[in-house]
Amino acid sequence: MRIIDLTLPINNDMPGVDVSPAKRIATHGWNATTLTLYSHCGTHMDAPCHFLDGGRTIDQQDLSVVVGLAVVVDLSPATPKQLLTVDDFASVANQVTPGCRLLLRTDWHKRYGTTEYRNGLPRISIELARWFVERQVGLIGVEPPSVADVNNIDEVTEVHQTLFRGGVVILEGLANLDQLTQGIVQLVALPLKVVGGDGTPVRAIAMEET
Repeated sequence: MRIIDLTLPINNDMPGVDVSPAKRIATHGWNATTLTLYSHCGTHMDAPCHFLDGGRTIDQQDLSVVVGLAVVVDLSPATPKQLLTVDDFASVANQVTPGCRLLLRTDWHKRYGTTEYRNGLPRISIELARWFVERQVGLIGVEPPSVADVNNIDEVTEVHQTLFRGGVVILEGLANLDQLTQGIVQLVALPLKVVGGDGTPVRAIAMEET
């Protein structure tokens, strides 16, 4: 199997992150670090309670949904603020079946570190979100830091709530989807078991048959 890391690196250049020394060999006998992580920093998974009162928390996530075969949907190169629609999925519509996992390649991870990465992201239209729910999609993974415009509270709320109410798992901030060579891969994206958490960084990988 060929393994492709789909995860952004966590360091002090990432918004919402502080990595600082806690112990050092010279003074304590071992190295240790204190990590402060925003729950939606970098490559991360949302929990329904992120946008739904009383929604499921991240420690309640069914792990069978976040491990398994995933369809790679090539939407690259996305343009700033592009609205993704159902028409964009015509070539893979027959693969959008109950329980499927979709990885949306837009090559947006290449803009990580720029203001456009967050403020000009391509996003999922509400019609597309409803289509995912109608098709009973299990998981969608996107390269931007959100599935919807983070600067538009109405849009970001409606899209998230629609997906969550429809049982769709949301994985955001993916990277390196352009390194995938096959249309179907094995996905592993395990969230940290944060009790009561609204989201958490994940280590996401894809595996391809060689």
